[in-house]
Amino acid sequence: MTDARADFLAAAGAAEALLRRTEVAEGWARPSALAQWSVGGLAGHLAYQVLCVPEVLAAPVPVEETVGLLEHYRRSRWIGAGVEAEINVRIRQGSEALGASGPAALSRRVSGTLAGLPAVLLGEDGRRPVRLPFWGAWSLTLDDLLATRTMELAVHADDLAVSVGAPTPELPPGTAESVIVLLTRLAVRRHGQVSVLRALSRAERAPGSIAAF
Repeated sequence: MTDARADFLAAAGAAEALLRRTEVAEGWARPSALAQWSVGGLAGHLAYQVLCVPEVLAAPVPVEETVGLLEHYRRSRWIGAGVEAEINVRIRQGSEALGASGPAALSRRVSGTLAGLPAVLLGEDGRRPVRLPFWGAWSLTLDDLLATRTMELAVHADDLAVSVGAPTPELPPGTAESVIVLLTRLAVRRHGQVSVLRALSRAERAPGSIAAF
């Protein structure tokens, strides 16, 4: 199994455990730490990062061009878009619809999906093209898709944990490193290498932010 698949399964397992926490169920209907997201909607978005994987693998192999990770993010319409942008409204609505089933049903669905994924992923070629329908006319390799989902799981697990006062899940060191490397590459793409270098090494010259998104 490739590192990308192992990292994804580790992050998915951490998210699945967070979704089962009492604090998440108790806060389901409350606003989350993200503007215009409820806790239940944010939980639905977190769950989707796991649930989408068997869906894309069950779909026909796409014929659109396959691009690299940085090109994928360059093309992604949600990056830099406001909370009321059509793409972000659509993502929120889909996530809220997933969360509408309630915390118990959603966590069971994620647990059931995750139980079968190691065997499924073991039999797949990491170079196989896959795509999510809302991206646009391009694909990623399976391993690159899993890298994007691992990052989403890590970031939104933190969002959800903060929203309900639960501890943010700790990832295995290798998985955390993979997420941080991807976020760093995206931060360099957005802010330039000098800004990122200074933020990581020279507090007196650090820019105000090197956020990847």
